Amino acid sequence: MLFSKNLIRWYIENKRDLPWRRTNDPYKVWLSEIMLQQTRVAQGMPYYLKFINAFPTVFDLARASEEEVLKLWQGLGYYSRARNLQKAAKYVAEELDGNFPNTYKGLLSLKGVGDYTASAVASICFKEPVAVVDGNVFRVLSRVFGIATPINSTEGKKQFGELAQKLIDKKNPSDHNQALMEFGALQCTPQKPDCLSCPFSSGCIAFNQNRIAELPVKLKKQKIKKRHFNYLVFLSDDGETLVQQRRGKGIWEGLYEFPLVETTAEIGQADLVEEEAYREYAQQSSEEVVLFNETPVVHKLSHQHIHTKFWIVNCENLPSEGVSVKELNKYPVPVLIENFIDTFDF
Repeated sequence: MLFSKNLIRWYIENKRDLPWRRTNDPYKVWLSEIMLQQTRVAQGMPYYLKFINAFPTVFDLARASEEEVLKLWQGLGYYSRARNLQKAAKYVAEELDGNFPNTYKGLLSLKGVGDYTASAVASICFKEPVAVVDGNVFRVLSRVFGIATPINSTEGKKQFGELAQKLIDKKNPSDHNQALMEFGALQCTPQKPDCLSCPFSSGCIAFNQNRIAELPVKLKKQKIKKRHFNYLVFLSDDGETLVQQRRGKGIWEGLYEFPLVETTAEIGQADLVEEEAYREYAQQSSEEVVLFNETPVVHKLSHQHIHTKFWIVNCENLPSEGVSVKELNKYPVPVLIENFIDTFDF
């Protein structure tokens, strides 16, 4: 109980003034929690404000098209979050008359809502004493209590979950959970934590045993996959280009891109035009192919690095129906494509 009291006292004195903290509306809290997964507050804030402005209620979000949602989400990454967000909104609006489930177990029934988000919304909006456990919480608890069990192991998740639940203030779970997350974000940071002003420094095992850099422990990540993308940027004489929507369950599902030729290694122009995928798109002998970037753009995702070349294909007419280059900014695209569009002088 002393841990929670000290934590909440710190929170009252140091918490940031964030828009989702000024409300207990489950729609707004849920939206913020989904957006801030794997996203820094500074990066997520503009997106949150754009979404609330465009979709002030869960009914507005439910009525939006997937493309509208993906376009507003563009740049946040992990696009499955956006698709699940809208599926959950449709369910709440159409099946629950706009009322979010008011329990941890009920919230878990929503698409894209896992243990962390359900705990956050249940405790903040409905005062249910269920502990949140995210990266910040893992770090704080592992250091203060000197726990070396890997946080991404089954044993570790169970151990930290049980400890977090044991520590929670059952009378004030909302402030407790928000305080613990905020403490990890501002005070007990991954690098150079402010231990000298920490309210737990006298009893913190990591601090007193000089193990700050060692904790938390995390098992090594999976091997990073290397992929080679060659985008064909067609430009016709009448100012049109080709774009296509990504299908399937891979990266960037539902987003748009230029015609893609993926290869097993980096290739030059002579090899590109011999690729079967290239010949499927390029059907005119008069086409002129020019490499835009000599050095591949490396786009890093959590589990793969994408090495990308953009090939400008000048032609009199497009091989299929195109879109005006002036309309490109209306399509939801990956950041990789967005950056190219911003850089290339269409």
